[in-house]
Amino acid sequence: MQKVKWGILGTANIARWGTIPGMKQAVSCELYAIAGRNPEKAEAYKNEYGFEKAYGSYDELIEDKDVQAIYIPLPNDLHLKYVKAALQHGKHVLCEKPLGLTANEVREMFKTAKENGVYLMEAYAYLHSPYVESLKNDVKSGVIGDIDYIESAFITQGYKEDFRLHKEHGGGAMYDLGCYCTTMILSLIDSEPAFVKASSEYSDLGVDLNTAAIIRFQNGARASFNVGMILGENTNSRFDRLFIHGTKGSIRSDVEYNQEGKVSYKVYTKDGVTESSISVPQNYSLEIEQLSRCILYGETPFITPEFSIRNAELMDKVFEEIGFYA
Repeated sequence: MQKVKWGILGTANIARWGTIPGMKQAVSCELYAIAGRNPEKAEAYKNEYGFEKAYGSYDELIEDKDVQAIYIPLPNDLHLKYVKAALQHGKHVLCEKPLGLTANEVREMFKTAKENGVYLMEAYAYLHSPYVESLKNDVKSGVIGDIDYIESAFITQGYKEDFRLHKEHGGGAMYDLGCYCTTMILSLIDSEPAFVKASSEYSDLGVDLNTAAIIRFQNGARASFNVGMILGENTNSRFDRLFIHGTKGSIRSDVEYNQEGKVSYKVYTKDGVTESSISVPQNYSLEIEQLSRCILYGETPFITPEFSIRNAELMDKVFEEIGFYA
């Protein structure tokens, strides 16, 4: 079987607990290189996970001619610089969400990918899950009728010290968590926003700790979401919720974003309640496999440029509402 030689730009925690284990499960992935600003840490990752090479700088990995694809889990403010650098060196890129700090940044990155004839995909591992596919299929089937209203929530722990606490690094609840809710909503409602209203509670460092938003779409559907980093400090606590109300019924789910294993949600109609149970593999392996198939066999990225731009435009509207850039 053909394999893609992957490099990882950075030694972020999400790579350790999420993406690298997913890569090791992905049959079309070769763990080739890891880079970090701390050479000792990069070398430790190499030895622990079996990478062939370790680099003490990001540029060295980008310039390695044998690297075919690069996964970027760097802080949000570094995405534009290193995504463009990788693309310009002919590397395919999977970049952690949110891809850019603004819709203009996202457009610029996809323009660079097109100019260099390589793939760029935003890393929303959860959207590759058969759980989300099942939700979307139930909605498309008409079992709950047309969507009237969607509510989503993602509340997680506070942090004592983390880049997510700093505005200059693209921190805050919207960038870290809100993008999950907006992408879920946009995956289910095929219409453009006509009205957005939002409000936030800010930290002393200028990032939104808690943001709530309401959206009305051009087709009449509405959605709301609440995201926050308010559940204590470094507690590993979180709260996830999804409610989809339709003209004939509703769907309710408390499944965590990026959950794996046996997950379920309930469908409520006039005929009663049914429960859908889905076996979900490791989501990060699914996104690595999918982009590898794009590279090897010409598949279309599951998270398309159009979808990422559409989501970034919605997030821009929320940031404008909460005065984040004021």
